[in-house]
This record gives sequence, C-alpha cells and structure tokens, in this order.
Amino acid sequence: MTEPPAPTLPTELSTRAEQLIASGTRRILGLAGAPGAGKSTLSAALLAAFPGQCVVVPMDGFHLAQSELERLGRADRKGAPDTFDAAGYVALLRRLRAAQDTVYAPEYRRDLHNAVAGAIPVPAQVPLVITEGNYLLLDHHGFGPVRALLDECWFVDLDEAVRLERLTRRHIDTGKDPEAARRWALGPDQRNAELVTGTAALADRVVRMV
Repeated sequence: MTEPPAPTLPTELSTRAEQLIASGTRRILGLAGAPGAGKSTLSAALLAAFPGQCVVVPMDGFHLAQSELERLGRADRKGAPDTFDAAGYVALLRRLRAAQDTVYAPEYRRDLHNAVAGAIPVPAQVPLVITEGNYLLLDHHGFGPVRALLDECWFVDLDEAVRLERLTRRHIDTGKDPEAARRWALGPDQRNAELVTGTAALADRVVRMV
C-alpha cells in the first residue's frame, strides 16, 4: 500500500515529545483522529525523530476478528466503536502504564483483515508509548477509561477532500475495487469520522496534517 511520506516533525511537537520522553517515567501519548487523517503518518514521524525511545501501539490491534464480526452481523460496519475489543485495549494501556516488563501488543494487518497477537514488543525501559486510533477520546462503547490512561492526547486533522482521497486509496490498495472503496469511505468510514470529529475538543492539541 502506498503511504504518504512521513512529514518533518514540527518543532513544537518535537519539543513536547522530547519533554514526555525526558520526564523520567513511562508516558503514553495518544493520537486520535478520523480514518485516514494521518495518525499513522504522524506516528512514523515521531518514531523517526526518536529512534529507540518510543514504540507505537495502534488501537486497531483490537479489531474483532473478521469471523466474529460476521457472526455478530457487524462485518458491514467494521471500524465502528462496537467492532473493537475496547476492554482489551483498556487492559493493555493499564499494563503499559505499569511498565513492569515487556508487554506484547497486537497489530492489525490490513492484508489479512485481522489482528495478529503478540506482534509489537514494548520493553519496560521504553519511555514513551504512542497509541493511535479513532476512539481514544470517546466516552462510550467501552472506551471511556482510555482518556484517563493517556498522559496527553493530540487530535490529528486533515483537509476533508485529501482525507477521503487517501482513505479511498487505502481501501483500493488492500483489495477493494475503486467503486466499493469509495462507497466504504463515504459510508461506514464517514459515519465513524463524524463521530470521531465530535471528540476533538477533548484533545490537548490539534495537529493539522498536510
């Protein structure tokens, strides 16, 4: 899949991340935002700026399995809040805050349309965990405890036309035909985006992507 190039990290974001890293204790930075807004791109920029000092743990690792979504009749709305194991995600964040040992987090594989358990090691000595996902600021469907487990949360924003174009391209790159990709981006994804955008005011800062 073609990803947009990792941006140069703005000075103010680099400075704040450096402060979190230097705090002397494990910190968790959340990156919230609508589908396709650039959360993974910003995560990559932070990783590149601070190699070995942070690990990215995406919320997407807690997608319910495709087979379970089909059993529940939710496959046609995959990505909605109730298609995630929110309680499992909260439990992982609590383990990450404790920083007592290496924690293994799941990773969502778009090529498999499923998560892979134990794919992301987070050693206890890593000072900054970056967790990114749509619903970090949501107060229902089991995500309510998440905000209090984050030391800081940034809301990632992007021009709407650009966001939709990149999101549609992502769906094409992972197997959907162009028309189906656009329908999904304007249907289930758009409903989720509108829900997520309503939580932006709860973030510590808004990061405008390009």
